Amino acid sequence: MKDKIHPHLFDVNVHCACGNEFPTRSTKKELRVEVCAACHPFFTGKQKLMDTAGRVEKFNRKYAKKVELEAAAAVQAEGVAALQAAAAAVAPAAAPAPVVFEAAPVVDAQ
Repeated sequence: MKDKIHPHLFDVNVHCACGNEFPTRSTKKELRVEVCAACHPFFTGKQKLMDTAGRVEKFNRKYAKKVELEAAAAVQAEGVAALQAAAAAVAPAAAPAPVVFEAAPVVDAQ
């Protein structure tokens, strides 16, 4: 091995978000992780919702907008139907007779 080309290794404790700590060696003096073998669903058999950078909230906001738009469209459709029903109720009972135009006789110019 060549001298002075390898990084210095430190004995560190890895700190997980679940509270678990375990020793290892690293080029960094401190390690913090979100998931470790003690809390990872693959190793524990338990499902755990991992929210990285607010993805769940982003999905909920996006889905909520879609639901609000659908609800607004339904309310608008109900309003249009109500207006049409009101207009039909106000309309006169008998419609006026249609105007019929008769064509003038065609004269041959011979």
